[in-house]
Amino acid sequence: MKSRIHPVSRPVVFRDRAAGVAFLTRSTADADQRVDWEDGNSYPVIDVETSAASHPFYTGTHRVLDTAGRIEKFRRRYENAEPTGR
Repeated sequence: MKSRIHPVSRPVVFRDRAAGVAFLTRSTADADQRVDWEDGNSYPVIDVETSAASHPFYTGTHRVLDTAGRIEKFRRRYENAEPTGR
């Protein structure tokens, strides 16, 4: 890698506020707040609203749309409607 053109990558703790989960990873983001981690070191901490621990898609709690029901509702609503003549 060329020197002086890449941002500095450092260990950072991301804390998911919704799930109460924290994980240590590398990032170019920096923060003023710090947290003591399990290994005894202090790392910058970034609070996030959603992560893989709390996002409905990853946790399996997302809703599945009932497309068949929506189609039937549409057909019932418009099956007797008269077509507009142009």
